[in-house]
Amino acid sequence: MTKLPVLFTTAGPIVTLTLNRPDKLNALNYETNDILLAHLDRIERDDSLRAVILTGTGRAFSAGGDIPEFAASIRSHPVRAARDFVRRGQALTTRIESFPKPVIAAVNGLAFGGGCEVTEAAHLALASPEARFAKPEVAIGIPPTFGGTQRLPRLVGRKRALELLLTGESIGARRALQLGLINGIVPAEALLAEADALARRILCHSPGAIARILSAVTRGQDLPVAEGLRIESDQFELVAADPDCLADLDRWLGRRRTQG
Repeated sequence: MTKLPVLFTTAGPIVTLTLNRPDKLNALNYETNDILLAHLDRIERDDSLRAVILTGTGRAFSAGGDIPEFAASIRSHPVRAARDFVRRGQALTTRIESFPKPVIAAVNGLAFGGGCEVTEAAHLALASPEARFAKPEVAIGIPPTFGGTQRLPRLVGRKRALELLLTGESIGARRALQLGLINGIVPAEALLAEADALARRILCHSPGAIARILSAVTRGQDLPVAEGLRIESDQFELVAADPDCLADLDRWLGRRRTQG
């Protein structure tokens, strides 16, 4: 039986997608990217699935793009490389960032290149103490290609991002936490359990409200505040038109009356 490059497991409403190429440090080859996108499509369509955890097998979360495969595309033609590698990788990180259900990266080890960019795109991220993050593309003569030149400066600031992008040097989990690249550091043996617990703390709330918050933040983060506020208002109107919103309000008011 061919080993699946991405494992799909569920625990109630939570899906764990596990990169499963440990012999390649979970490098994101074309097949893996396409499978991840297909899984995300499936998860979005299924209302019973409400959150996603991304992690990896072995000692890596993901060491980045599959360089031998990418190099073959470059040798074939730069336009083909842009189409097959860059656009595919950017489509994946954009899909993760704009996904209407929470996506939590559980970074179990190396998160280099594309693996770091997946972490940047995820809504939330936890990491084990052994995790390391890097933007090493400069060492092979290319810029990051999965969105790292755009998302990292927005997450950690221009000068901090440029230091990582221009040197290619790696940082540990503690520094990643200080920079705001991750939300917390968790012992390796508890990483997936903590990611699951974080997801469940979110999922106790309305799916509609969660989706609208994700959309407002993602769409508004790079806009002037006035435009972002219009998006916020639009997202509120979408929620207010949903019967579940009134049901949630009635439940909350009922609890207040009981407690008061």
